[in-house]
Amino acid sequence: MIVEELDYPLILASRSPRRRELLTQIGISFELMDIEIDETVKEKEAPISYVERMALEKAKAAIDSSAFKVFENYSKRMVLCADTSVVCDDEILGKPDNINQAITMLTKLAGRKHRVMTAIAIASQTKISSALSITEVTFAELSDSQVLAYCQQAENLDKAGGYAIQGKAAQFVTNINGSYSGVVGLPLYETCSLLAQHLDSVSHNKTQR
Repeated sequence: MIVEELDYPLILASRSPRRRELLTQIGISFELMDIEIDETVKEKEAPISYVERMALEKAKAAIDSSAFKVFENYSKRMVLCADTSVVCDDEILGKPDNINQAITMLTKLAGRKHRVMTAIAIASQTKISSALSITEVTFAELSDSQVLAYCQQAENLDKAGGYAIQGKAAQFVTNINGSYSGVVGLPLYETCSLLAQHLDSVSHNKTQR
């Protein structure tokens, strides 16, 4: 198991409480750091390119930051970053700023399929790599009153696409094809696979010395 192979706690560079909960769920110890980058979508940038770029840029910024060097044995530590986007009709639906934006987003998703893309990046001082999870989610048809009732709750305002699949929006989901944890915000299979690759790389480098 990955948790048994980590010499030091993982550094999670994310404000998301969902990502903390998912790492805790699989028993991976971690410490937190905050990182700020420009998350503006570039002109004509494809959604896949955007989420992958965001995860990598967050990881690079974290490794290069002075905050990273505060951690004990930072030169031997790994940083995990992630970015999640809800995509419908090739449009990235970000986090709604207000209830009206949330209503617009949920109305767009109602009765349709959309994709949830989560890119992860793991970085150390010698290596950076990334992985991508794409999950197809189908919503039931929703009445205007259902949309309004859900959007009046606070759970959707800090979520990509304006909904939380781990919350009350679960009642709207008729089908999911892919990674449930990826929709929540951190695809656990891809995360563990990427951690294993990093650990194998470190072990290989040690045996080559």
